[in-house]
Amino acid sequence: MLDQTSAVTSDLIRRRGAAALQCAFIGDALAMPVHWYYSEHDIQTAFPRGIQQFEAAPRQHPSSIMSLHSTNQGGRGQQGSATTQQVVGDVILKGKRQYWGQPNQHYHQGMQAGENTLNAHCARVLMRVMAANGGHYHQAQFLEAYVQLMTADSPQHPDTYAESYHRAFFANLVRGRPYDQCAGVTHDTPSIGGLVTIGPLVMSELIAGTPLARVKEAALGHLYLTHPDVQLARVCETYVDLINALLFREPEQSALEVLVGFGTRAVGGDVQLLIQKTDNDNEVIGARFSKACYISGSWPGVLYLACKYWRDPKAGLLSNTNLGGDNVHRGAVLGLILGLAANDGMDSWFSQLTEAAAIDREIKDLLGQSEE
Repeated sequence: MLDQTSAVTSDLIRRRGAAALQCAFIGDALAMPVHWYYSEHDIQTAFPRGIQQFEAAPRQHPSSIMSLHSTNQGGRGQQGSATTQQVVGDVILKGKRQYWGQPNQHYHQGMQAGENTLNAHCARVLMRVMAANGGHYHQAQFLEAYVQLMTADSPQHPDTYAESYHRAFFANLVRGRPYDQCAGVTHDTPSIGGLVTIGPLVMSELIAGTPLARVKEAALGHLYLTHPDVQLARVCETYVDLINALLFREPEQSALEVLVGFGTRAVGGDVQLLIQKTDNDNEVIGARFSKACYISGSWPGVLYLACKYWRDPKAGLLSNTNLGGDNVHRGAVLGLILGLAANDGMDSWFSQLTEAAAIDREIKDLLGQSEE
C-alpha cells in the first residue's frame, strides 16, 4: 500500500508499470532478427545500417549453433532422428522440428517484424494468469498455462526455438515428474532469460500491495520452477529491489540516482566513469562483459546500458539490439528497467508490435486489478 504522505500516486505507479511492460516487449521483438549474432560485421552484413526498426528474421544465421542443441533434453547434445519421438517437435514446438537439424538456421525462423519470441509469450501467459487472479501470482495456475502454451497442437506462439530450460523442463515432464519438479540444470541455467517473466510478476504484486519480502519469495519460487541456480537467484533478488525502487520513487527523485547505486555494484566500479570512458558500447559489452546469456556478464551489461540510456529508451534498446549476443532476453529486462526509469512506453513503437492490441489489453488487465 502507498504511504498517504507520498507524492507518488497509484495512477503514476500504474503508468510507470505500463511503460515498463511495453518497453520489455519492444526490446524483445526489436532484437529478434539479430539474436545471438556475436559479430558486428555479421549484423552489418545482414542489416547495413544496423537494426533501426522492427525487422523480420533473416533466413540464414551466420553463427547459429542450433544444430548442436539437443532436441530431447536441455543443453547441447545429439539430435534424434525424425523417426524417434523427441521433445522438440513431438512435445513442444510441434511441426517445427525440421529447423533444428540444419546448419545456419536462424533461431527464430520465419518470424516477422514486430513478433515476440517464446519467452515473451511466457511472460504474457503469466500476465493473463495473474490478471485473472486479482493481480496475484498462483504457481499451479501458471504452470498449467505454461504447459498448455508449450504443448498446444496448434501453435500459440510464432517461435521455432526453445531455450535449454524449456527443453529440460519438458524432458522431465515426459519422464513423469510433477510440474513443480521439472526444472533441469544445465551449463546455461544461470541465464538472463530466467528474468524475463520476473518483471511482470513483481510489478503486479507490488501494485496489488503485497509486501516486498513476500514479493521476493514469490519471484524466487517462480524462478526456481525453471532456473534453479543460486547465482541467478541473488541477481533476481536485486532485480526485485531495483523494480521496487524505480516503481515507487518520489517524483522529484531522479531515476539515475537509483540506477547508479545498483549499476555501480553490478559492474564492480564507478558505472558513470565507465560510461564516460567510451562512446562505443561494444568496448564494454563484448569486451569487459560477455554478450552471452550467462548472468555473470549479462546483468552488469543491462545495468551499464540502463545507466547510460535512462532518459532515452529508444536509443538504449537500439544499442542493445545492435550489440548482438543474447540481446533478446537482455533487451526484455533492459526495456522494463528503461520504461520504468523514463516513464516512457514508446507508444509509436509499441503500436507496431504484431500483437500490440492484445498485449495492451493484457497490460491493462494486469495493472488495473488492485483498488485505488
